[in-house]
Amino acid sequence: MAAEWSVLLLTCQRGGCVAAFQRELEARRRRGGLGPRPPPLLLAVEDPWARLGSGGATLNALLVAAEHLSARAGCTVVTADVLRDARILILHTGRDFSFDDCGRAFTCLPVEEPDAPAEALVCNLDSLLGTMTHRLCVGSPPGVWVCSTDMLLTMPSSPGINWDGFQGVRVIAVPGSQAYARDHGVYLTDEQGLVHDIIYRGTEAQIQQCAGPDSTVPLVCGVVFFSSDAAEQLLATHVVPPLDACTYMGLDSGAPPIQLSLFFDIVLCMAEGMMKEDFVKGGSDASVRSARSVLWTALHAFPLSMACIPDASYDYMTTSASDYIRSLTLLPGSASHLHFCKTAHSHVDQPHLLEDGSSVTNCLLEGAVQLAAGSVIQHCHLQGPLEIGPGCLLSGLAAGSSPALQGCPLHDIVLQGHHVRLRDLPCQVYTLTGRLDNWQSPAEEATYLNVPWAEFFHRTGIREGDLWDAEMPQRSRCLLSARLFPVLHACEVLGLEDVLWLLAPAAVAGERLARWRAAWRMSWQELLPCLDKAAELGARQALFFLQGQRKVRRVLLGRQDSSLLPLARSAVHEGYHEAVLGTLDEVASTAGDAGIAARALACIAEVLGCMAQGEGGLRSGPAANREWASAFRRLESGDIAGGVRELAAERQKWMSRPALLVRAARHYEGAEQILVRQAVMSSCQFVTVGRAELPPLGHWVQVVCPARLDLSGGWSDTPPITYEHGGAVVDLAVLVDGCRPIGARVRRISEPELRLVSLSGTPQSEAVAELVCQELQDLQDYCQPHAPGALLKAAFICTQVVQFPSQKPLQAQLIESFGGGFEVHTWSKLPHGSGLGTSSILAGAVMASLYRAAGKFASTESLIHAVLHLEQRLTTGRAEELVRQAALGRAKRRRAGEQRRGVCPGLEARCNLPLIGKCLDCYWQQKKCMAPGCEPLAVGRMMDALRPYVYGQCLAGAGGGGFLYVLTKIPRQKEALHQILAKTEGLGNFSIHSIEVDTGGFSVEGVGHDTKDSAGSGGFMAV
Repeated sequence: MAAEWSVLLLTCQRGGCVAAFQRELEARRRRGGLGPRPPPLLLAVEDPWARLGSGGATLNALLVAAEHLSARAGCTVVTADVLRDARILILHTGRDFSFDDCGRAFTCLPVEEPDAPAEALVCNLDSLLGTMTHRLCVGSPPGVWVCSTDMLLTMPSSPGINWDGFQGVRVIAVPGSQAYARDHGVYLTDEQGLVHDIIYRGTEAQIQQCAGPDSTVPLVCGVVFFSSDAAEQLLATHVVPPLDACTYMGLDSGAPPIQLSLFFDIVLCMAEGMMKEDFVKGGSDASVRSARSVLWTALHAFPLSMACIPDASYDYMTTSASDYIRSLTLLPGSASHLHFCKTAHSHVDQPHLLEDGSSVTNCLLEGAVQLAAGSVIQHCHLQGPLEIGPGCLLSGLAAGSSPALQGCPLHDIVLQGHHVRLRDLPCQVYTLTGRLDNWQSPAEEATYLNVPWAEFFHRTGIREGDLWDAEMPQRSRCLLSARLFPVLHACEVLGLEDVLWLLAPAAVAGERLARWRAAWRMSWQELLPCLDKAAELGARQALFFLQGQRKVRRVLLGRQDSSLLPLARSAVHEGYHEAVLGTLDEVASTAGDAGIAARALACIAEVLGCMAQGEGGLRSGPAANREWASAFRRLESGDIAGGVRELAAERQKWMSRPALLVRAARHYEGAEQILVRQAVMSSCQFVTVGRAELPPLGHWVQVVCPARLDLSGGWSDTPPITYEHGGAVVDLAVLVDGCRPIGARVRRISEPELRLVSLSGTPQSEAVAELVCQELQDLQDYCQPHAPGALLKAAFICTQVVQFPSQKPLQAQLIESFGGGFEVHTWSKLPHGSGLGTSSILAGAVMASLYRAAGKFASTESLIHAVLHLEQRLTTGRAEELVRQAALGRAKRRRAGEQRRGVCPGLEARCNLPLIGKCLDCYWQQKKCMAPGCEPLAVGRMMDALRPYVYGQCLAGAGGGGFLYVLTKIPRQKEALHQILAKTEGLGNFSIHSIEVDTGGFSVEGVGHDTKDSAGSGGFMAV
C-alpha cells in the first residue's frame, strides 16, 4: 500500500539548479522510483529569494502546486478548491551542505536495491520518498505534507497514526534522548497530544518538561501535515502583504523579500500555549511581525496535534565531518527500509583491502586501494597503490588525482573535488579540511587540518593576510571565510597536489608556498554560489555507468548469479545504452566461452528491448532475416568474435524505431540460441554407451514413460534465468488415467531402411504419420523440428546408429552394422501442448529403445545428456523453445481455441496435503508473474469454480500448459467436479482425468514379434 500523490514538489535555493533537480525527478519517474503510480505533476520549484526560509518556501511551493492543479482543472485563475481532494508532497532541499555539493537531499547512501526495476544510486531524497510514500503518509486524508531533507529519517513499516476524524495540522515527532534535544527542537504537548509549544535548544528544565514516562522527548523531525482546510487558509495568505513577498508572484510584483520559518512562524501560531501578542512580538523585524499577525488570524483556530512514532529515529545531518562519516558507516535502525552495505554501486579490484566499518559508494577502485575502518569514499575513480587511514572522507576525485595521493599520509581529513562554474568558465577545484575542524568557529579558537591555526601557519609559512582581508574582524576570521583553495593560476594547470601540500611537513611546504600564493584562491563561502550542481550530478552518473560497465564484465566473466536487467533499464533511461552495448559486445567477442557469450548476447537483446520502451510488438517472433544470416553463419562455424562484430554492425541499422529494435532483439535471441545450443551440445561428452546383446530380428524393444507434473521452479533451469539466479525444478512422475501415456518401440527389420511411425492425439483426434527413409538425403531435414519425423531422424543420428553426414550410403551402413534396417513406433496419449513434458520424455523413450534395439546400453545419466544433445541438434526443438521463451522472460500462451483443458484431481501423498495445495497456488502466482496473460479467461473461471473443493491448483508446464491439475480435498471427486464445471459458463469443451504418482519410472522391455501386444497399437483413453 502506498500514498498516491497528486503533486510532488522539490524546492531548491535560488541559483540555477532547478533544471538539474527537475531532471532528477523525471529520472526517478522513468526508472520506476516513484512507485507504480507516479504523481501526475513533478515540479522542481526555485525559491524566489536567496534566503526565503522553510516557511516562505512552503507557501511558494503551495502556490505553484495550486496554480498547476488549477490549470489542469481548466481554471483561468488560481483557486483553492483544487486542494480539496489533492494529496501534495513538498520536499525542501534546504541550505548548502559542506560534504555534498548537491545538498543533503542528494547525498548518496551506501545502499543497493536489488529488487528495484532499474539500478540507480540511492540518495537521501529517495529514502525520504520511500518513507513518506510507503510508510508515514499511508492512510492520511487529502492535504499537504511538508518534509525537510536535511535529516536521515527512519520509520517503522506501520507508524500507527490514527487519522479518524482528523482536523487541522499535525506534526510528526520521533523519540530522542534529552541530551540530543539540547541542540534540536522538541514539542511540548498535553495529554491529548495537542502541541502547546515548540522549544528549540531549550534549557535542561524546559527539555525535561517535554519528557515522557520513558524519559525520551518528542524531537522535531521536519515533517508536518496540513489538512485540506488548513492548506486552503495558508494558500489564501499569499495575496496578503507582506506574505506575498514569499512567492514568485511577489517577486514579479516588486515586493521586498521576507524570510519565514515553517515551524516557528507558521506552525507555532497554532500551538495551544501560544498567545497572539507574544507570538507576534517574537518576529525578528517589522515585516516578520506583520506576517506573523496575518498567519495568526488565518491559522490559529486550527488544532495542532502531534504524532510521536515509536521505534522511529531522526539523525540531523550536521556540518560535522565526524557525524557525517558516522552516519554512513553505521547500519541504520532496525525499522529502516534500507540496508547499508560496505560497497554500494562500486567496482573494487581488491575488496579484501576494505576494512569492516568503511564505506564505498559509486566508486571505481583499481589496484591496491586500502581503506581503514571509519573512512568513506564516494564518487571517486582511484588507482592504487593507495592507503587511506581512519577518519577520512574522499569525494569527487577523478583517476588523474591518484598519482598525487600515492604516498600521501591520509587520516582524519576531508578531501573533495568540486565542479565550479565561474560565469561561463567551468573548472575543477579541490578542498581539504580536517575531520575535527569547525567551519564557523573563530580562527583564534579553532583548528585547521585538526591542528590550531597558529601551528598550521608555522608549518606552512602561510600568513593570516593570505587568507583574510586586513579589515575583517578577528571574530569573523574562520575556516568558512579563509581563502585557502586554489581555483586558477596564470601560468600553470592546478591539481590535487595544490591542496595536498597543506598536509606536508615544513621542508616540503616551502617549495609549494610561492605557487599557492600566485594562484587565485577562494574560500568555501565564496565557492558555494559557484558550485555547478548539474555538472556534479552528471559526473556522478557518468561514474555510475563506468563502474556499471565493470559490473557487466564481472558478472558475465565470473558467471555470477546476478541480473543485469535493472542496469540495462537504467542505461537506456539515462542515455548510456551505447556504452553498455559496447561492453557487452566486448565480453561476447573476447570471453572465449560459448556460454558466457550467449549470456552477453541475451543481455544485448534485453537492452534493445528496453530501448523499444514497450512499443514495436511482441518480443517473441521470427529471427531468420537474411540481413543477419552472415553473422549467424559465423557463430555456427565457431567464429564467435567475428559473428559478434557482424551482429554489432548490423544492429546499427535497426536502431531508429521501436519496431526495428524489437526485431533486432529477436535476432540477438536467435544468435544467443546458436551459442546456447553449442554449449549444451557439449553434453554429448558425458554420454557413455556400452555394448549389449543385439535383440533378434523382428523383436520389439519397448519403452513406456510416465508424464510429469511440475510442482515448483519451472523456467528456473533455463538460460538466462539459471545464469543469474541458479535453478531447480521439482517434478512428479505420474500415471494419467492409470497408465504411462508416452512411449516408443523399436525393432530390427530385414530391409535396409528406416520405417518411422508416429501416433499422437486422442481417439477422437488420432493422427498417424508414416515415413520411410532409404537414402541419407532423407535425413537431411532432421534439424528442422516441424519436418516429418524430425525427432526420430535426429535420434538415429545422435545415437550414432546412422552416421550423418557420411560418404557411405544409408543402406550400406545399416547392412554392415545391423544386417538390416529399423522400424520405430512412437505414441503419446496426451493432447498436443498438454504441459506434461511430452516432447522431452518422448525423446528419452525413443533414444532408450533405439540404444537397446541396436545392441547398445546407456545409463540413466548418459541418457539424460543424450536427450539434451538431441534436442539441441533439432535446432529449435522443445528444449530450445523453452530456452528461447525464458530468455524473453515470458512464456508464450497458446490460443485458447487450441488448448485442451483437463483437471487432474486426487494427488495422493503421505504428507501435509493442505500445505502442498498452498504451494501449488503460490507456484501458479509465480508463473503468472513470469508470463503475464498466461491465464486465459476460461481457465480463470474454471479455477474460481473449483477453488472451494481443492487445496490448490496450477496449470501444468513452464509455459502455462494445457492441463490444469488440482489437489482435491476429498479423494475420487472426478464425477463431482465434472458436474461443477458443467454448470460453469464459458468453459467450452473440457475433460477430467485422474492421476497417480508413478514410483517406477520408465520401463524398457522386449515384447516379441506380435505388434498387437505393443502399447502403441491402440488402447487410447479419452482425454
